[in-house]
Order: sequence, then C-alpha cells, then structure tokens
Amino acid sequence: MLFRDAIDSACGFAQSATGPFYCPEDRKVYLDLGFFSELSRRFGAPGDFAQAYVIAHEIGHHVQKLLGLNARASVDRRAGPGSASVALELQADCFAGVWGHAASQAGRFRYGRVELDPGDADEAIRAAAAIGDDRLQKMSTGRVMPERFTHGSSAQRVEWFRRGMDAGDPRACSTSAATTR
Repeated sequence: MLFRDAIDSACGFAQSATGPFYCPEDRKVYLDLGFFSELSRRFGAPGDFAQAYVIAHEIGHHVQKLLGLNARASVDRRAGPGSASVALELQADCFAGVWGHAASQAGRFRYGRVELDPGDADEAIRAAAAIGDDRLQKMSTGRVMPERFTHGSSAQRVEWFRRGMDAGDPRACSTSAATTR
C-alpha cells in the first residue's frame, strides 16, 4: 500500500515518521513514498537496490507471518539487543538478503521497475547501515541507547543482510542466532 504523510491501517494510524512497515493484521506492506527520498537524502543511501532492500525487508515480515515466526515477538514486548523484536528485524534483513542473492544469481533482469546489477548489493548494505538503531538514535538524540533497540544496530543489520545474500538460503536466517549477536 503506497501512501504519503499518514495512513490508517489495520494495525492503527501511522505517520511518515513510522517509515515503511508490514501490518500482519491485513497482511499488507505500507510504503511511505517520502521515506525513499529521505533514505537517499538524509540517510545517504540512494539507489534502486537500496529501495528494493527496504521493500524486501518488509516482505520478509510477511514471510515470517506465513511461517508463524512472529508469535514470540507478540508475547515479548521488550526492547534491546536480545529482544524478540530485534531478532525478527534482523531475520527480515536476512530474508531480504536471500532475495538479493536470488536476484543477483539470475543475472541482469527487471523486477518491477528495479534493474539489478552485480554492484547493487552495496546500495542495500549502505541502506542497512543507515537505518540501524544506533545510527538513528545518534542522529536524533546525540547518543546511543542499546536498551531501546527495536531493529538492531547498523553493524547487525549489515551482517544479517550479508548473511542472507551470501547464503541464498532462508535456513541461514535463524532467529535464535540473531538474538545472541
């Protein structure tokens, strides 16, 4: 579902500050179109593959829903490095990497309007690094508060995207392993 500024979803009202998100209640991905220019301009992560990474990450949440992997995060509402929330987010990054691996193996092709080339993985890595909790917290408050992490650090997000990209296998995206990093 594409939107600008704000939208009312089955998961509640969301403003552009929320960024892209997956709503398990209606099984839809919500993409604020303004986020992609912010990803490029404010976060320094331009490019089609950076955008594709964000979309693939949100689709990764849908895969988690289909596989029944969300249950733990529904019960465990804690934040922080070992939380179920961070584990799910890192797993979604890994699933995005698995998609990236498949796309790169297919050679040069078109998926929607995104053309994938061998060097595009660097765009996704820059995007993953740009939207880690540590970087976002540092930008907004001037300090890093790991106990408030919900998505993982920049290094973790890059690591888990690369893990999926290198392996090309969703089995490399173990949630239990994500919580120990």
